[in-house]
Amino acid sequence: MSEPIKLKRQLGVRTATAMVLGEVIAVGIFLTPAGMAKSLGSPMLVLMVWLLMGAMALCGALCYGELAAKFPEAGGGYVYLREAYGAPLAFLYGWMGFLVMDPGITAALAVGLATYAGYSLNLSAIGIKIVAISSIVILAAMNIRGVRLGAWMVRWLTILKLGLLAFVLVWGFGFQLGSWSNFTPFISQRAGSEPLIAALAGGIVAAFFSFGGWWDVSKLAGEVREPSRTLPRSLVLGVMAVTLVYILTSAVFIYLVPVDRVTSGETFAAQAGEALFGRVGGQIFSVVVIVAVLGSLAAIVISAPRVYFAMARDRLFFQAAAKLHTRFGTPALAIALQAALASLLVVLGTFNDIIAYFIFVVVVFIGLTVASLFVLRRRKQGETKYLTPGYPLTPIIFLLLTVLLLVLLGGHNPTQALRGVLVVAAGLPVYYLLFRRTSRTARPSDGGN
Repeated sequence: MSEPIKLKRQLGVRTATAMVLGEVIAVGIFLTPAGMAKSLGSPMLVLMVWLLMGAMALCGALCYGELAAKFPEAGGGYVYLREAYGAPLAFLYGWMGFLVMDPGITAALAVGLATYAGYSLNLSAIGIKIVAISSIVILAAMNIRGVRLGAWMVRWLTILKLGLLAFVLVWGFGFQLGSWSNFTPFISQRAGSEPLIAALAGGIVAAFFSFGGWWDVSKLAGEVREPSRTLPRSLVLGVMAVTLVYILTSAVFIYLVPVDRVTSGETFAAQAGEALFGRVGGQIFSVVVIVAVLGSLAAIVISAPRVYFAMARDRLFFQAAAKLHTRFGTPALAIALQAALASLLVVLGTFNDIIAYFIFVVVVFIGLTVASLFVLRRRKQGETKYLTPGYPLTPIIFLLLTVLLLVLLGGHNPTQALRGVLVVAAGLPVYYLLFRRTSRTARPSDGGN
């Protein structure tokens, strides 16, 4: 490896949009509708929650579009936090991502994929871990081989994923395999549902995290062609498409399985599969889930390491991670580090607990990133090739809903939220002791190259 001259801009609108769809639509599409339908007890309320969270994600996507156009370089949220608030906060974002969230989510997705594969292949616990680690290693190797290869994988997995979901819709509705009576009562809550406020709170949190990850495509801004046009368009198109997919998929699931028969998300998916394909429906549906999760896993493996690459260029991370592979032009070491940590978490089996501690902090960072738009506009900092439609109302709506989410998350488990905040804050001594003197985060933006 040698010091890079620049990352190559190779990704267009279709690939960037596929990145959004590929990462967001994962196993949650099969689990979340069940919990929402059972607790809310009203198809109309399920629709309203999806629309509300879709609107929130769209507001956030419009804001991220402007931020990506201002600073079209690798790193996404890390870069925007650095430019608006300075190196310490940006370092904490990267610290959390590298040590906790990125490998944790990667491990969770890989194990989820392997678990569904294990259902079909009757794998042991060790076999499931082997499949999970193998999937991480193979995807990491593909991304080291080249961003175009990794992006090609994400794009075609996304096409296959959407095709399979469309097939489920057409098969279910077209052959009348369910019942329209499952949608009644449509507006009022079904008997036995949770109290309205509690049900809405749970549904909003679940739906928000089903949309999670749309912001990650901005981490690839240094490798996107015409980023000031491509990224805003792909973010908006991706979020709108995800919202439509979630609404239609929830509708077909409710059509196929009566709400009073739902016991859990996993059994709900199996019941829907049985309604569609008979006895082998569970196995067929597991294939659909595997494709969905694999696409999400491939997307996070390609996007997350760009943050460590950007940090290393600012001398806030291992310097070797700032170098590109001499042959493939990719941040190979950053990709390998993420894969290694994720594989370790798969072996240890502790990733679910780890992720739970930091969900609150993730929402805080996303909110701070959108709020940075006010700071950067006031300073007139960065390029102005794209401006957020509806500003300042657009970021205000997003931030108000973010505050609501933080209240719900913190109120539900304040101890868990506090632990996550304290662990992230523990990164400050690391920054001041190891990186403050050597960092060069005040350099002007150079396109990430």
